[in-house]
Amino acid sequence: MQYRSLGRTGVKVSPLCLGCMMFGGKTNPEESYAIIDRALDAGINFLDTANVYVRGRSEEVTGQALKRNGKRQRVVLATKVHGQMDEDDPNGSGNSRRHIIAQCEASLRRLQTDYIDLYQIHRPQPDIPIDETLRALDDLIRAGKVRYVGSSTFEAWQVVESLWAAKEHGLNRFVTEQPPYHILDRRIERGLIPMAQSYGIGIIPWSPLAGGLLTGKYARNQPAPADSRFADYETTPRLRARMVEALFDVVDGLQPLADAKGCTLSQLALAWCMNQPGITSPIIGPRTMEQLEDNLGALPVTLSEEDHKVIDALVPPGRMVSPFYEANFGPHSERW
Repeated sequence: MQYRSLGRTGVKVSPLCLGCMMFGGKTNPEESYAIIDRALDAGINFLDTANVYVRGRSEEVTGQALKRNGKRQRVVLATKVHGQMDEDDPNGSGNSRRHIIAQCEASLRRLQTDYIDLYQIHRPQPDIPIDETLRALDDLIRAGKVRYVGSSTFEAWQVVESLWAAKEHGLNRFVTEQPPYHILDRRIERGLIPMAQSYGIGIIPWSPLAGGLLTGKYARNQPAPADSRFADYETTPRLRARMVEALFDVVDGLQPLADAKGCTLSQLALAWCMNQPGITSPIIGPRTMEQLEDNLGALPVTLSEEDHKVIDALVPPGRMVSPFYEANFGPHSERW
């Protein structure tokens, strides 16, 4: 496996990151342990979770898995903070110093570790000055509880603002950004990726399979599978906006490429994402061992120049057919 630099740090990570969102929820603990063990055995050394996933259970199961297999030291362990963890506490969410410090301590306990390799701000919050957020993260780094910090679903200008604030105040800066990115939504190619390449920011895409829309499990004019993420899309505005007719035209155009390579549609989509310019490690989120094995099968898949031309014709660079990047984080946010 060819490992990659995590942004401009000296840390090397695998070209796929194991997302742990399902662990402790739809995936029971024992199967979660097995999936983590299999991923590590396959060479994956990068794990990503968040405090809000299954109300902390994802972190607990991930931490227990690493304690059981004794491989914590070889893993680059990432988690996130921002979401609501205490519905009765008005300070129980967000990017304030109070919330970040408290939730880092809670994540460390759940993960059963002394430090977090990459601690990420899960979403921007314009009503809290970015320097307050960075100061809290910097203190965690100086205390040895966090090694590096990053952002998730920030816009390019918000990342640049954070870099300016870090330089202005002498604070540790974000080294990664975690945006949604896949064949169906390529809008980060317009500004976020060029910015990241200029400033040495690692890009760790979430939902590289578009929440399952690029796996082939959904068919035109057919109801979504009962146990799928889009099963109730008609009653959920965000999902309804993503389940558009045009995505099936894209899937129909991609399937012949996958068939010619002898790979699955999801393997083709993952191979495309992990080898796009500026991308460090797309985050896979397997719910079952079968899904993990399919995801691992993307590692040897290669795309030719002609393959890229076909994909670019289906969804041109910088464009989208199914909206995942929902930029609405303040008065200066771009609306695409």
